[in-house]
Parts: sequence; C-alpha cells; structure tokens
Amino acid sequence: MSAPAVTREQAVRRATYASVVGTTIEWYDFFLYGTAAALVFPQLFFPGQDSFAGVIAAFGTQFVGFVARPVGAAIFGHYGDRIGRKTTLMVTLFLMAFGTVLIGLLPTYQNIGVWAPILLTLLRIIQGIGVGGEWGGSVLIAMEWGQQHRRGLSASWPQMGVPLGLILSTGLVRITSGATGADFITYGWRIPFLLSIVLVGVGLFVRLRVVESPEFEAVQKADKVVKVPLIEAIRRQPKEILLSALVRTSEQAPFYLFITFVITYATRQLKFSSDAILVDTLIAASLGLISIPVFGILSDRFGRKLVYGIGVVLTALYAFPYFGLLNTGDALLIGVAVVVSLIFHDIQYGPQAALIAESFDPDIRYTGAGMGYQLASVIAGGPAPLIAAALLQGTGGSTAISIYIIICAAVSMGALLLLPKRSTAAAEPGERRSHRGRVRHA
Repeated sequence: MSAPAVTREQAVRRATYASVVGTTIEWYDFFLYGTAAALVFPQLFFPGQDSFAGVIAAFGTQFVGFVARPVGAAIFGHYGDRIGRKTTLMVTLFLMAFGTVLIGLLPTYQNIGVWAPILLTLLRIIQGIGVGGEWGGSVLIAMEWGQQHRRGLSASWPQMGVPLGLILSTGLVRITSGATGADFITYGWRIPFLLSIVLVGVGLFVRLRVVESPEFEAVQKADKVVKVPLIEAIRRQPKEILLSALVRTSEQAPFYLFITFVITYATRQLKFSSDAILVDTLIAASLGLISIPVFGILSDRFGRKLVYGIGVVLTALYAFPYFGLLNTGDALLIGVAVVVSLIFHDIQYGPQAALIAESFDPDIRYTGAGMGYQLASVIAGGPAPLIAAALLQGTGGSTAISIYIIICAAVSMGALLLLPKRSTAAAEPGERRSHRGRVRHA
C-alpha cells in the first residue's frame, strides 16, 4: 500500500519542524558538554591538577569534539549527497544521542582512573562526528524546500536549534543543580545527559515524516549524483569551502566565549554565581528565538553580506565593552553583557546558513557547505575557550581576550569580502557557478 500523497505545504512544514527539532537535540547534547566542562568535569575527570590546569584540560576534551566535526561533515556529506538528506539525518541523530547518554553513565577518575578522561574524549569525538553531519542536512532540507526569495528565512529555522538547545541544556543544568544541591557534582550532572534519550524519541518521530529535498531528487532524476562528493567539492569549489570556514570566525569563536568561557571567567575570576550566569544565558538564548529568524528575513531583503557584515563589525566594537561590563561585578551589568553579546552573534547566525549553503552547487552542497561550516570548529569555536583560558592565566586580565575577539572579526570581514557573490537563481543539476556567481555548465 503506497504512502498517502503529501502536499507541498505539508512537506515544507515537516521539513521545517524536522530541521528545528533535530538541530535542537544535537545542540542540546553539544552545549550540555560545554556547560559540564566549565562546571564539573575538571573535578571529576581531571583531579589532582591546579585550578586552571583542570579547566584547560576539560576544555581540551571539548576541543576534540570540534576537531571531529569536519570528519562528520565529510562522512555524512558523502552519503547526504549520494543517498539523500533524510536518511542521513536519522543516523546523525542516533549517533549524537549515543555519545551523550554514555557520557551520563561514564565512571569518573575516582572510579576507573585514567580511563575516565580517555573514554570521555572518545565519546566527545562521537558527539562531534554526529553534530558535524547534522548541520548540512538540516539546513538543506529546510532551505531546499523553501521559496527561492525567502531562503534566508528558510535556512534560519534550523539555526534556531542553537538557542533552543542552549535553553534546554542550560535550563536543565540550572534546574538539576538547584534540585540536587551539593549532590549535583556527585550524580545530579548526569541527569541532563541521560534525558537526551527522551529528546531523541521525539526527533525520530518528526524526521520519519519528512519528504526528501526536491533539489536532491532533481539531481537524482538528472542522473547527476556525484560518486565522491568530498573530492568533487574540493576540486570544484575549494575557495568557497575555505572562505565559508573563515567567515564564521567572528561568529563562532566569540560565541563559545560568550556561552562557555564566560561561566569560568565569572565564577573563578569574578567570584560570581554560576547559577546567575546560567540564568543570563537563558534570557539571551530566548531572545535568539526572535532575533535569528528576523535577521534571516532581513538578509532576504537587504542581502546576506550586508546583514552579516554589520554583525561582524558590532562584534568587534563590543569586544572591550563586553569585558568592561563583566568586570564591574554588578549582576545587572553582567546580565546586559551576556544578552547583548548573543544578539550580535545572532545578526551573523541568522543569514549564515543561507550565505554558506547558497555558495555550493546542489550535487555537492551537503558536503561542501558542511565542510566549510564545520572547519570553522577547528580554527575558531574549538580553540576559543582554550585560548581565552590561557590568555587569562598568562595575563591575569581580559584585555588580551578582547584583542583576540577583534582579530577574529577582522578575519571574518576579509573572508566575507572575498566570498563569491551568490547566484540569484538556484543552480540546476550538473551546473556550477563561476567565480562571479553566475551559473555555467560543468
């Protein structure tokens, strides 16, 4: 018996829901690790070291997950460009949940010694591979079902997984911390990790109802499926891959300072309450539910590069005021610092998915866009907390960290200016863009 027909409107809705729910779960898992790395992992998995050495070691395992993300983009990009977006996204969801739940069950250093940090690192790699393959598929399933003139908005929906995942992970850590009190470090921290299995059940239900992307189906019908998408993407569009990674520097590196390193900075340097910082992060992430699609819409109206460039400039200008507000030690001003930092991030994050995905041809888009996006994890997001912690320990202040943020913004602005102008129409299967953004036959 054949499946009932699905209207285009139903297919668009399902693709949107599936991309948002899936990325929310993936980012919940990924951010949960970052919060735990700042709060409890130094004591549980890296004991016997001085305070900052434990923090750096915990952030080091976090960085390993970032390094694994391009690997995930390459693996799942290959299958996403060959067998389709939908099937691939089911696997990434399973993989991420597997790593997260096992972290929640992992014995600590006190129980199994050096095997504890080793296993933690391996599970972080699994998380990184899962989230590395997730982004490209989620963005494409939403964007390729969307209307051409509204792709900024369509591609911004899966980006909502970041604030939603941040709200869920931070909120559950905050609730669990309050409920378990002194026992949070004993067993309470495990609860949010184990709850990931419930979220995955929801995600699988939603994704099973998704209809495959029309642009991928067009590639299949035209018999233009690429045999080795990674090699083809590197051969045809190496510039776009590199610039896509570099253009994210001002968005990703500061972001992980604003949501992860800030917890360490506020609690250790300013002696501020971690619960208060978590609440500030929740407020900031909640605003992202509005700001991310708004800036996606504005990119449809005024252009991706203009909106993105404004976000880059504001991030650079905010580098010193951000730490200035934090260093007052005033609860209200610290809250303002956290909230404003994520608004400037959202100005870039809203149009970013369409900006990157539109730079690649449909037959290699999952691989090309995913690789460009996830390589930024290695050069920007992953090392950012490590660099900031080292700068803080070495200088005793925040000035060097502010300069680091400004350098990241300068790199992004250069890449943004060099990124080829996108085509005003989608490339047909078997076609590729010239360096001026026009479409020509391969």
